[in-house]
Amino acid sequence: MVSTESETQLLLNSLNTALVTVDRSLRIVYANHAGEALFETGMKQLQGHFLPDFFLPDTIETTRLKAAIRKGEDFTENEIKLAFKDNRYVSVDLTVTNITTANGPGLLFEVKRIDQQKRITRENLQNAQHYAARELVRGLAHEIKNPLGGIRGAAQLLEKELPEQHKEFTRMIIEQSDRLRTLVDRLLGPNSLPRFEMSNVHQALEKVRSLMLVDSVNPISIIRDYDPSIPDLRIDPDMIQQAVLNIVRNSIQALNEHNTPNPEIQLITRIERQMTIQSERHALVAKVKIIDNGPGIPADIKDTLFYPMVTSKQNGSGLGLSISQTLINHHGGKIDVDSHPGYTKFVIYIPINSKETGDDE
Repeated sequence: MVSTESETQLLLNSLNTALVTVDRSLRIVYANHAGEALFETGMKQLQGHFLPDFFLPDTIETTRLKAAIRKGEDFTENEIKLAFKDNRYVSVDLTVTNITTANGPGLLFEVKRIDQQKRITRENLQNAQHYAARELVRGLAHEIKNPLGGIRGAAQLLEKELPEQHKEFTRMIIEQSDRLRTLVDRLLGPNSLPRFEMSNVHQALEKVRSLMLVDSVNPISIIRDYDPSIPDLRIDPDMIQQAVLNIVRNSIQALNEHNTPNPEIQLITRIERQMTIQSERHALVAKVKIIDNGPGIPADIKDTLFYPMVTSKQNGSGLGLSISQTLINHHGGKIDVDSHPGYTKFVIYIPINSKETGDDE
């Protein structure tokens, strides 16, 4: 028999609205799962801490909140931006209500993220556009691949009939045909299905980190901040490694090309609760964040960043991020990006099913 208290807790944690309570000194007393997701940390890291400490200066008006407690006044604000210390900006509707906590008067914050529905709508549109663009490119790639094989074969036959001094031209045709075939194969994307196994996502991240420390010409700090509570996931470790590797390589290239002072890449893992991916709701999702302090992504390509052949690099193919998105899509996940000058964050989301967490169905 489930107790009334447990039922209440279950109900609060099932809400999409973030609920956060503070005492009269503005120290956090409670947060539901949506509240933890808003702060991107757990209750142990929230409880007892001063609320404004999580935000950039001037985001939280402490005098107004303390006055609201003193006078017993409630208030509501619509479409405001919360600026967190980790450079996140979240658009919300906020309602502040006076309550009585175990320690006396306090406040209840009801925070409804208004950017979520916009994000889901935008994601659905981008997914449809990404799929259409990939199918178009794949169709063109197949059309190129067939005659390309004929051109290469004809050049090989012709080479046998030519004198030695003219064979360099047929060799050039063969070499360029091979180069185009390689490009076409990359345009077609990963052609093998995932080989799923239970694996720790941090192992894939560590392989990427070790590889980049060896390959990087200029010293770049790679900082790790892993959540050890993330369970083993049903993934293809090689695909996850390749997806992360493509993103990290892009970050390193951007940092090097723009001579970013004190270049830094962060690899952060967390658990996200109650998230919709590709129109499917997931109770738990593993989140991998790749953050750099480079120049940011140009605004003119931000919305088409994951399309094939889209790049801001002079010698880039524009295929790395498109391939990464495809690899993560194979896992039922997605990749988000947020960028402004001095800050670029890619976030990989991979669903965690109940069997991975050990829950009974």
